[in-house]
Order: sequence, then structure tokens, then C-alpha cells
Amino acid sequence: MVAPNPMVGAVLVYNAIILGEGYHQQYGQAHAEVNCLNSIPPHQRHLIKLSTLYVSLEPCAHFGKTPPCANLIVSESIPNVIIGCSDPFEKVNGRGIDILKQAGVNVVEGMLDKECRDLNKRFFTYHLQKRPYITLKWAQSQNRMMGKPDVQRLKISNGVTDRMVHKMRHDEAAILVGTQTALLDDPQLNNRWWAGKSPTRLVLDLNGRLPLHLKVFDETQPTVVFVYEPRQNATNIQYVTIQRHQPVVQQVLAHCYQLQIQSILVEGGGRLLQSFIDSGCWDEAVVIENEALHIANGVAAPVLPLAKKIAVQQYGTDRIATYLSLHQSFTQYTAVK
Repeated sequence: MVAPNPMVGAVLVYNAIILGEGYHQQYGQAHAEVNCLNSIPPHQRHLIKLSTLYVSLEPCAHFGKTPPCANLIVSESIPNVIIGCSDPFEKVNGRGIDILKQAGVNVVEGMLDKECRDLNKRFFTYHLQKRPYITLKWAQSQNRMMGKPDVQRLKISNGVTDRMVHKMRHDEAAILVGTQTALLDDPQLNNRWWAGKSPTRLVLDLNGRLPLHLKVFDETQPTVVFVYEPRQNATNIQYVTIQRHQPVVQQVLAHCYQLQIQSILVEGGGRLLQSFIDSGCWDEAVVIENEALHIANGVAAPVLPLAKKIAVQQYGTDRIATYLSLHQSFTQYTAVK
């Protein structure tokens, strides 16, 4: 709800007593520190000057939608601030900490640093690696097949798992599919089974093969289509031209970075998923395996390289495994069997 801003929480404590707490709830509205201080009852406000503020991310130091939180902390004479991790955004990036220290505030940095970075893994990846956070997702049979060649969509996952997938769509800024998936499955690529927003649709149609009657072109939600030849934009549809004979994945990610898209859920098909894996441009992979389904003469699922398995869930016949790319450094997940 706060993207492209990071998620932040704050707690003000006096002698082990919580005076106030708050978090950044909506983009453009008050930040965590403001909500925390506003939650303190009048009869305890005199204790603010004797308290310690715990905040999961470095207080902002610039005027954006709201004034700088670092200045607010100084104006409230809070003597101690414990910060989970620094903010990599170029307009902050240590400046908030400098403002506090120059005002004489006792600052402690790096408290639960890895956990705080993991909370905002999309934000950190976007600002440090200059690309969106990439989550790969696919469903496969127990013999690792995604479907049958050149046929309409084959149902693999069950209804409970489908709802989990729509939650994933809600959690990410955008969702990406390739030409064949858009053509054969005709997906809506929206969030229908979880409360909240739908992601921006991203579609590869490099050679202009997709007919305009497909659901991805229905203009009901923001859609970005990657093509080789320039095309005129339509209502809620933006065409982005990429260069032939240059890596497609890297170009897509570079354009998404410019569009301020912080995270992408790559849903298929197999060739597109494998291209992200082979390029090393991925962070998490969610593999749904129907352990009761065998597909003969099917289309093989993507092959992951060595990765850290961080979670396993079971919903009926569906076994859902989540993997973390070994290059992803913003988490401290423990591998599971």
C-alpha cells in the first residue's frame, strides 16, 4: 500500500514502556515516525524527550509527499534513535542519520539489519541493483511437465493454491508473461481472488503476433507491451520498443526500472522463465507441484540452478516450494528440506 516507498514501522519507548507506535500505511500519507508520535496520549507526551525511538528504516531526510522525519525527531527532542538499517534511496542514503547525529541524537544503527532489509527486499533490490525484484512462478506435474504442447491451458494447481497465487499478484507491482502464454491461455493477469489491487500487466509481443481481442489488451488495467517495432499507445496500454540482437531480459528490466516498477511476478511460459533463470536475473522462485498429476509427452518445466529452498507448503495434492537465488543477499532465511 506504500509502494514505491518502503514499509516502515516505529515504536517509542520510555523505561520499557511503549508510549506510541505507528507504521507507514498509505503512499502519500504520514510516515511511521509521524503516526507513532501522533499515537502518544497527551498525558505522556512530556516523556517524549526522555525516550528511545525504534524505527525499522533510516528516517527520511528530504521533502517528498511529506516533510523529513529526521527533522521531526530533532524538533521533538528525542534523545535516542535505534535504526534497523540505512535507506539506500539516493535522497536519503545516510543523510537522515547525519541530521540526527549533528543534532546530538544518540544513534544506533544496524539493529536486526537483515530482517529489516528482508522486509523491504523489493525496495532494496530496486535501488541497489537498479532493477525490479523478480519472483518466478510456475506449476508442474509430478514428472515436471508444465502442460501439453500447442493446446489450451491445462489446469495443474488446485483452488486453494490458485488463491495463494492471486495473493502473490496482489503483492507484486507487475506481472509478466510471454507471447505463447498470452496467446494460448488468454489470461486476464489480474487479482480476482484476493482483496486489493491488481498488478501492472507486462507482455512480451516482440514480433507483434498477439491479436488485440486477447484479455491482456482489454484496457481495464495498466499494461506494458514490449515490441521490436514501434506501435502507437492505446488507452491504458503502453508499447515499449526494445532492440533486436540484444538480451531481452536485461532490456525489459531496464525499462521497468525507468517505469519505477519495483517488483515483477514472472508467470510464464517455460521459455520466458528459463531465460530469466539463465540470465541470473531472478530473486525468488515459487514452484507448485501437483503430486497426483502425471503428464505424458508434455512441455518440460524450467530447471533451477543451485538455490536455497526456504519454504515448503502443502495444500492437498499441491506441494509449493519457494527458493531463494544464492545471489540474493537481503534475507537471512534458513534453508529447509
